[in-house]
Amino acid sequence: MHVLLIIDPLPADQDDLQAQSISAIEQAIEQFPVSTESSVSIVCSDQPIALQPADLLCPLTLNLPDSLAWKGQAIYKVCRDVEGLRDRVQRALLVPIATGEFWLPIVLTAKGALYAEAICREDSRYYQPLHLPDLHRQPLYRLAHRLLQELNAPPSVYLLQFGWTDGQIGFDRLYPFPAEAAIASLKVQTPDLFACHWQCLTSQPIFDVHIPGNLVWR
Repeated sequence: MHVLLIIDPLPADQDDLQAQSISAIEQAIEQFPVSTESSVSIVCSDQPIALQPADLLCPLTLNLPDSLAWKGQAIYKVCRDVEGLRDRVQRALLVPIATGEFWLPIVLTAKGALYAEAICREDSRYYQPLHLPDLHRQPLYRLAHRLLQELNAPPSVYLLQFGWTDGQIGFDRLYPFPAEAAIASLKVQTPDLFACHWQCLTSQPIFDVHIPGNLVWR
């Protein structure tokens, strides 16, 4: 198996989080192997991508070339059109829009969804878990469930970015991969979101995601 990690080209002073993401995926591939002969290549999204039959794509960016002939391309196109998806959420799901720096991780396996603890950003750092009372947690879970059904989403780790408007949850955007906010799960959540993503892509079972102890950010 040959794994293609597709990333955005970034200046050297902006790629620290990206480097952590790449390292986390590589560790997941080693921890949960599906082949004794796996190799990994890193490809920038602005480069030509020629797929071979044995290739497994693991994009860590929404910026995939439209010419890419890959069955997972559709969900990336939908999520890349942020305004279009917001409009769809408002019209089809009757959920308001609100910008925010909060994320709900959804581990969508072939057997169903597991909801990880929420993540927040403060002072340019990401933290997990963010405590959410049931007043917000349950509407957020319902939104995630309905949205992934609406999009016929394939197995993956999704990050639903959200905020609040007039005291209720508002939709911001959706990432169909562990975007940089998922860094918060490293050494905190078991399995971390990058390991979950790899397991989802390779149809490996995930029975639970949890955070040991009683650590709560707020």
